[in-house]
Amino acid sequence: MIEPLKVLIVEDEALLAMELESLIEDAGHHVVGWAMSSDEAKNLVDTSQADIAFVDVHLADGPTGVDVAEHVRRSDRPMVVFMTANPKRIPDNFAGAIGVISKPYTMNGLMSALRYLQEGVRRPPPASALPAGFALSPAFASAWAPSVA
Repeated sequence: MIEPLKVLIVEDEALLAMELESLIEDAGHHVVGWAMSSDEAKNLVDTSQADIAFVDVHLADGPTGVDVAEHVRRSDRPMVVFMTANPKRIPDNFAGAIGVISKPYTMNGLMSALRYLQEGVRRPPPASALPAGFALSPAFASAWAPSVA
């Protein structure tokens, strides 16, 4: 069995964050914390032992999710997956993120993405097929799913 992921949630809508936390834990992973603003998120990135950070593009302090991803990339801390209803706000280089899950997501889609990410983080590249509703950044597409690139 592959070791569960430690996940950081960066989402300014509390109900969505709680739902996401429940789904992540139901899938056997651990939520190490959640943040609603970029400052909270950067602090948690620096102090937690997260493997993955699910980051919304628009947070309580504005469209600062990309700034959080840039901070994560510079710190060599957890990998970022954007979760947003507006993927067009993500820069072409994805700010170093693995990819994006578009909102609204389904429970099955999120579970498939978690399985794929767990394989990619723990034993890269993932053995599973790229889940529907999950788009890899160009950098990760070439490394994790060469047939998709």
